[in-house]
Amino acid sequence: MGCGRAILCIVFPPLAVIDRGCGTVLIVLALTLAGWVPGAIAALFLNYTADR
Repeated sequence: MGCGRAILCIVFPPLAVIDRGCGTVLIVLALTLAGWVPGAIAALFLNYTADR
């Protein structure tokens, strides 16, 4: 995961996972609407595990 993607995960989490599929975007969007921190953590986790 690059530095730009990590910053995008923190600033706007749903946009950071747009290339992972519609379901992932909806889950991260729901978590972001519930609270910014859970959405950011989910986006960071999903992007980190996708690059492994």
